[in-house]
Amino acid sequence: MRGSRLILASASPRRREMLERVGLLLDVRPADVDETEHPGEDPAAYVLRVARAKADAVPREAGAWVLAADTTVTIDGAILAKAATPDEAAAMLRRLSGRVHQVMTGFVVAGDAHRHEAVVTTDVEMVELDEPGLADYVASGDWRDKAGAYAIQGVAAALVREVRGSVTNVIGLPLAEVLAALRELGGPAPRFAAGGLP
Repeated sequence: MRGSRLILASASPRRREMLERVGLLLDVRPADVDETEHPGEDPAAYVLRVARAKADAVPREAGAWVLAADTTVTIDGAILAKAATPDEAAAMLRRLSGRVHQVMTGFVVAGDAHRHEAVVTTDVEMVELDEPGLADYVASGDWRDKAGAYAIQGVAAALVREVRGSVTNVIGLPLAEVLAALRELGGPAPRFAAGGLP
């Protein structure tokens, strides 16, 4: 119902900021789940599985709504998770250089009697990276804690030539799709306009 809080099962400051910006009242409860990729797992199946695990892991009172999401970068069917070292980040970016890859977010919206699950995919084309530019970017540290070793809302925006699909999905949450799911299920509504979304 309008004005009720939404439990966000995520520690991501980017997801929190996007949802608060449209006026949703949040109760942030990060979910501690195993995000290890299963051998041979399809990227779409992976992000949805992790999102489901997050949604089911957080405590939720009767009448409350929960939103959980997981985002990854994929190319050639491979999942590019968060790089652990500068060398790993550089290797990921060389793989993405000059090519189109996909950013996938699986999300779950759940209430007492309703549940919506979806995967949203955005195509992202990167510029051709030369070694000096790549070295400068890796040295900046902007790749840390980012799937695919970049974040479009950071300095890596200069590395992206084109985005086809949801831009907020690349940031970590397909906002329009999430709000549509909440509206369809009768969940919490944003307050950025009188009467909420049309």
